Amino acid sequence: MVVSASNYWTLADGTRHPSGYWTEELVVPHRAFREGGLNVVVATPEGIAPTADPASLTPEMNGGDEAKVAEMRAYLDKISAELAKPARLEDVDPAAVDALFIPGGHGPMEDLARSEALGALLVRLLDDGKLVSAVCHGPAGLLSARREDGTWAFNGYRVTAFTNVEEGQVGFADKASWLLEDRLRSEGGVFEAGEPWQPYVVVDRTVVTGQNPASSEPLAAKVIDLLSVKASS
Repeated sequence: MVVSASNYWTLADGTRHPSGYWTEELVVPHRAFREGGLNVVVATPEGIAPTADPASLTPEMNGGDEAKVAEMRAYLDKISAELAKPARLEDVDPAAVDALFIPGGHGPMEDLARSEALGALLVRLLDDGKLVSAVCHGPAGLLSARREDGTWAFNGYRVTAFTNVEEGQVGFADKASWLLEDRLRSEGGVFEAGEPWQPYVVVDRTVVTGQNPASSEPLAAKVIDLLSVKASS
């Protein structure tokens, strides 16, 4: 699980908006992967402890569900030691990885989108037929995957991510330096979108992407299923 190490997102006017990873998109898959019997290793750029986007732990951004927020906080507390000392992304051995997952939040647009270490890891995993997955703004990390000739490794892949419509509905479409949907399209991704805020997962070969926070659970289930099929084949 490659998590952003940034605690802010730079907007078009140069201001730093408090950000990080989106809690639901880390907690739900992490728990599902562990319950599915997978060995989960959290890695960040330079091994910096990641920060939860403050907004992701407010009832307002969770459908007013205070119990859901309390449950997520409890899970973060449960894995606090793990999050406090993540592995260094730069030290991850591709041969030891069966699947990679990137949770969202605006943080990945700040650091993972241009991480050379992540880019090299993604290219290696893609070429080795390993699973690559990301949800919401997590697919920003895929933008880092460049081949030696400068082409994007995911060119021609069907993908989804947080859409321009959804970005507009949370009030950031006019404030962002760039929009994730636009970048994925311009780089050569075949972008697909479901209804705003509804679960939507796209699978193309060994790449699994989810559109928004609600897609976290079905995406994690799909990754577990695909790993099970691969293990039994």
